[in-house]
Amino acid sequence: GMKTVFSVLSLLLVVAVVALLAKKQLAAVSAPLPALEGVPAVQGAASSAQAESPKQQTQQVQQAVQGILNQSRPMPEADAPAK
Repeated sequence: GMKTVFSVLSLLLVVAVVALLAKKQLAAVSAPLPALEGVPAVQGAASSAQAESPKQQTQQVQQAVQGILNQSRPMPEADAPAK
């Protein structure tokens, strides 16, 4: 009945939103990342860019970004006085 119709429409809406977000994210990832120029993985990808397909370049940039995001950040010292 109506519950099924609303469920299907809600599911389609969620799929459309996820697809739009994925498209935006892929466009942002494939754009040049000037802030990451000092990262060796990105420099390696840029130096051999002519020999590789755009898909491989995108994968390399994604891996470089994931590597940066997965690096452990220094934790604040536990004995530092809290303000």
